[in-house]
Amino acid sequence: MNDQLILEKQDLTYLTWAKIRNSSGTAGSFLKAYSDLGKDKRYYKLSNYDAFQGIIGHECVNELIVDRLLTLLGVPHLSYRLIHADVLIDGRKYETYLCASRDFKQPGESKIALDVYYQAERKEIESPLDFCIRCGWEKYIHQMLVVDFLILNRDRHGANIEVLRNKKNKTLRLAPLFDHGLSLIFNCLEEEAVKAAYVMEDRPVQSFVGSRSAQENLKLIPAGREPVLWPLQESDREFIFEGLDTVLPQIWRDKIWEMIWKRWNYYEDFRNQR
Repeated sequence: MNDQLILEKQDLTYLTWAKIRNSSGTAGSFLKAYSDLGKDKRYYKLSNYDAFQGIIGHECVNELIVDRLLTLLGVPHLSYRLIHADVLIDGRKYETYLCASRDFKQPGESKIALDVYYQAERKEIESPLDFCIRCGWEKYIHQMLVVDFLILNRDRHGANIEVLRNKKNKTLRLAPLFDHGLSLIFNCLEEEAVKAAYVMEDRPVQSFVGSRSAQENLKLIPAGREPVLWPLQESDREFIFEGLDTVLPQIWRDKIWEMIWKRWNYYEDFRNQR
């Protein structure tokens, strides 16, 4: 657990940040960087950055929260480390929390976005969902649809699912689930917005294999084949938010837990009543 969260401020001003335009329609950009010092290549990203306001939001904290949630549920995923650090952007220093992850590719693997692979390999009039099922990825996709409902992930576009290929070994697989920053209540920047947030609201989402409704996407899973995840308990709240007391205010933590817990119970009822 301690390895996932570094509260002591680090000096990461040596990182060079590239601007990746936010694809969800909110103002600002998401900045990414990487470091290949030592043996492991590491990727870094920041929460939403605005040239006037600086680094705002808590998308990086969401990555750690969802990482812990998926660990509890037994869903394979990319692990993130949350780091308190100084960073340098356009000559200006910022103190913030950022997240870091390792490369999920194995030696000999190359990656391609699922939407690109789908366009190249699909049959005529074959939907992305049907294509994934034909490729043998049914279990993965069903788990993903459930996860994206639980956290209300707004950003599962076709490049946020990656295909990993090893031409020499002739293997093909989907990368572990990753990139969950634009989920939960990421767009609530003020306390009043947090208080007003309705955690069961079915906001519009991007879903390459589904519809604009995370709730309706659950119905894409055939009855009797819903993923049976490791059960979530109310006591799991302590694990999910451990160490985040000084990182994310309590009102945000309370609302995020309310969202996770109510959506989990909705999914359990959905699965049991079909």
